[in-house]
Amino acid sequence: MPSPQELQEKFWKALDDDRTIFLGLDGVDDGHAQPMTALRDTEHDGGPIWFFTTRDNGLVQSLREGNRAMAHFASKGHELWATIHGNLVPDNDRAMIDKLWNPFVAAWYEGGKDDPKLQLLRLDAERAQIWLNENSLFAGVKLLLGVDPKQDYRGKVADVSLA
Repeated sequence: MPSPQELQEKFWKALDDDRTIFLGLDGVDDGHAQPMTALRDTEHDGGPIWFFTTRDNGLVQSLREGNRAMAHFASKGHELWATIHGNLVPDNDRAMIDKLWNPFVAAWYEGGKDDPKLQLLRLDAERAQIWLNENSLFAGVKLLLGVDPKQDYRGKVADVSLA
C-alpha cells in the first residue's frame, strides 16, 4: 500500500511523462475544462505547474483575482489519475518562460518568446486526490471470473498536499 508521499511522487513523475491536463476555473462556465500542456521546473520538487497559452484564450479571459482552478490528469497507461486544486494566475515571468521554452511551445508563437499574444499561466497546486490503478488488467480478469476486485484498490487513493 503506497503512502501519500509515494502517491505524490508517482503523480509528479507521471505528469512529467505525459503533460496533458484538463484545466478549468472553479465556478466559471459550469466548470468547463480544456486540455492544456503542463510544464514544471523539474529542478525543484513539486509545483507550480505552468501552461503556455494566449491572451485571448477563454480561460485567460475568464481569470479574476484569486481564481480557484481544478485540473484533471490521467497518466498515459491509466495507472494513475488525479484531481488537482489550487490558484491559477497569469505570470509572464521571463526567467520561467526562458526555462520552459521548447520547440513544441515555439511552434505556436510566431513572435517567439516576445509574441504579444503569449500568456504564461501558473497553477499553484495546493492539494490533489490521487488514484493509483496498478492492477487494472488483473481487476478486469477478476471481474470476468466473478471475483470482486475492490480489495485491490483499498489504500490506493489519497488526498495529498502539493503545496
